[in-house]
Amino acid sequence: MEIPVIDFNKLDGEKRSETMGLLHQACANWGFFQIENHRIDKELMGKVKHLVNQHYEENMKESFYESEIAKGLENKSITSDIDWESAFFICHRPKSNIDKFTNLSDDLCKTMDAYIDQLIKLAEKLSELMSENLGLENDYIKEAFSGSEGPSVGTKVAKYPQCPRPELVRGLREHTDAGGIILLLQDDQVPGLEFFKDGKWVEIPPSKNNTIFVNTGDQVEVLTNGRYKSTLHRVMADKNGSRISIATFYNPAGDAIISPAPKLSYPNHFRFQDYLNLYATTKFADKGPRFETMKKMSNVHQSLLV
Repeated sequence: MEIPVIDFNKLDGEKRSETMGLLHQACANWGFFQIENHRIDKELMGKVKHLVNQHYEENMKESFYESEIAKGLENKSITSDIDWESAFFICHRPKSNIDKFTNLSDDLCKTMDAYIDQLIKLAEKLSELMSENLGLENDYIKEAFSGSEGPSVGTKVAKYPQCPRPELVRGLREHTDAGGIILLLQDDQVPGLEFFKDGKWVEIPPSKNNTIFVNTGDQVEVLTNGRYKSTLHRVMADKNGSRISIATFYNPAGDAIISPAPKLSYPNHFRFQDYLNLYATTKFADKGPRFETMKKMSNVHQSLLV
């Protein structure tokens, strides 16, 4: 399958409408896509990957291969509820915890902070474009995510180590992401990421030229009343190499109240006869205003029941 590619350079010219259409279809029919020309400094992206790989080699690799997971695979006693990964999670917003990691180098911390500053701008831009495509105010998703302190942003830094028996274990088991918009800086050589679409697992190739891979999480599906989907995905273990994954989550704040955008939710809890009565006089008119009328009627009915 040809994975959707959104070229941000085309958002400023005569191909804006076509590009917005591609983004809408990617969110509605795929739940994942790639972004080219995202305007994040590619040298900075390369440096983040280099420093994460260096940190793994110096601080995580040895302990992983000495862990119970690795020993279990060696002894063929591994269970189905573990993941072949070595990872840690950094919180960035509303409050950073990066200084709590005593074994991260100053260079990695500063580089990661600079990268995240740029990545948040990209996430905000994506949230605006998605809102626009849905006919919502441009800041709708950002505001819905904000809670009392603004959207929550964090990064899962992971390595999927070279695996001697990849047929026995997953790098990461099948799941959808709980949050909002996920922006992935992944390996440019080692594959492993797969998404489930149309009854098949789609292999996501390594990201060349530091493209950003994006997928949408469960809260986007709720917020859009199912128009944009969160998609099942997994990571396969690899026998020939270790895969890097730096996934940043642009999520709702912990106290954010999530519900479908009123403009996007269908009317509910109405009597079919009431709908038929309205339909009788509006059959040949657009259905949108009919739905809006039914939403108002059902809201009044619900308020009377409370």
